[in-house]
Amino acid sequence: MTSMIVVKLSELKRFATGIVRVVESVGDDDPIARRLSELGFVPGESVRLIAAGPFGADPLLVQVGFTRFALRRSEAARVTVQEVVV
Repeated sequence: MTSMIVVKLSELKRFATGIVRVVESVGDDDPIARRLSELGFVPGESVRLIAAGPFGADPLLVQVGFTRFALRRSEAARVTVQEVVV
């Protein structure tokens, strides 16, 4: 049986997979939200947390599709995902 848990991308455990629900935006012209969307963090897209940096767990290595990105923990905290727990 699988269950769904809603968390911030920055809170996913290592190697956990989630489905993007929403990218939080501050105002109409938010450059960080726009950048995240351009990188593929869009609702319905599957993401996976691969690794975290050694100091303060920053940056995070996140995989979207077959592409990996390094995100600051503060950027990842703006992405809400639905974690798939098996």
